[in-house]
Amino acid sequence: MQISARGEYAVRAALSLAAVYPSVMSTQAVAQQQDMPRKFLEAILADLRRAGLVRAQRGAEGGYTLSRPPREVTIGSILRAVDGPLAAVRGMRPEETRYEGAAENLPRLWVAVRAAVREVVDEVSLSDMLSGRMPAHVRRLITRPDAWQPR
Repeated sequence: MQISARGEYAVRAALSLAAVYPSVMSTQAVAQQQDMPRKFLEAILADLRRAGLVRAQRGAEGGYTLSRPPREVTIGSILRAVDGPLAAVRGMRPEETRYEGAAENLPRLWVAVRAAVREVVDEVSLSDMLSGRMPAHVRRLITRPDAWQPR
């Protein structure tokens, strides 16, 4: 799975908002805290707002806040809001792929890959990330001997 800069920044920004929830945080404060370009962050926050994940508040005390409690916002929902579907094969959803001959079963593998990614990002919330307490099945993945080894 490839996480785009946009996706990574969106998760980091959402974590900043989760840390102060239900308070409002300015775009400038998030940009400074997370060391990210403000203009890029503004576009990301607009995507998150359109997806219903954050709310904007105007005025001198304005900024952004999460639309729901951090425990109800998953990492997967944030990634989808800014980057679209979690898994794609040449721009198609895995279940839309079709192959002939020796590769005919390949769509099943692509669907399994997407399901595995969902098992992590759709079951880890912003609260989980802030507390460091992830679901048991995610903790098991992290503690596998080869989990931190590059391949």
